[in-house]
Amino acid sequence: MKAVRIHEHGGIEKLKYEEAPEPKIRPDEVLVQVKSCALNHIDIWVRNGLPGIQVPFPHILGSDISGIVAEAGEAVRNVKRGDPILVSPGVSCGHCQDCLSGRDNDCREYQLLGAYKLDGGYAEYVKVPGVNAIIKPESLNFDEAASIPLVFITAWHMLVTQAQLKAGEDILVLAGGSGVGSAGIQIAKLLGARVIATASSDEKLEKAKALRADDLVNYSKTDFVQEVKRLTNKKGVDVVFEHTGQETWEKSLLCLARRGRIVTCGATTGFKAITDLRYLYSKNIVIYGSYMASKGDLFKILEFFEKGRLRPVVDQVYPLKEAGEAHRKMEERKQFGKLVLRVE
Repeated sequence: MKAVRIHEHGGIEKLKYEEAPEPKIRPDEVLVQVKSCALNHIDIWVRNGLPGIQVPFPHILGSDISGIVAEAGEAVRNVKRGDPILVSPGVSCGHCQDCLSGRDNDCREYQLLGAYKLDGGYAEYVKVPGVNAIIKPESLNFDEAASIPLVFITAWHMLVTQAQLKAGEDILVLAGGSGVGSAGIQIAKLLGARVIATASSDEKLEKAKALRADDLVNYSKTDFVQEVKRLTNKKGVDVVFEHTGQETWEKSLLCLARRGRIVTCGATTGFKAITDLRYLYSKNIVIYGSYMASKGDLFKILEFFEKGRLRPVVDQVYPLKEAGEAHRKMEERKQFGKLVLRVE
């Protein structure tokens, strides 16, 4: 089969479009003929390499996958050969207390497809556990389906499970043009919140407005802390949707109202964020960490796509062999929403 693999860590030039062996499945797995695979920042982090993380080479990136079941193991009951599916990206043990309690993203063996140990979807075929295969809603094409899982379950867990955002509350969504940011805007509006969205350009802000963001801040031109204070009559927001990390963390805390909550799922700009503890204890601020979500949450989310209340945001589609160009665009932060590799 054709695949894009890395044989060592490094820059975009390390992505090699080449022949690779087709995966062999176990009885509880399915072989997926990949139609589309969406990019995430974790693809860049794995490609570059992270301290202390060992990746078995050669390695295939890609966590967000849609396609057709090419083969189903004899123990698989939920899908069959020929079914159009999308893939839940998180793989867990399936038998620990967390997994059996519906918190599989808390499983100590939890892994992401395409990240570190498991091969992903930058290929013509990928094997996944049968329980991770979900029938694709008919209303979505394969590019759209691949753009949903990771960012929408992440945003859902941040806002619904962790921060428990309520109707009528104010929320600041940072980097609204990113995949998880564009998902966060939509879920916050679904929950009835007032959304203040930031982005680096007026063009991206217009697209955020189309997702029903209420107020827009171009952070390349305006201090977003001062703008949040102005928009909330100096009160601050109830929730900050954080995922950029080091560059914005201190300012994000300053945007919070008393008893505000800040929820974070990542650190695109760096991990060493400084926290002035005086703001935490004097304003009763709560910090939530958030990592992925349960497989069950993805079923809930897909219902809103079928009803037209959430929608996928696809910026650009590339052929698989142009994965490097897609990585370059993501690194330059030029996209709004998701970049997708199409496998043909």
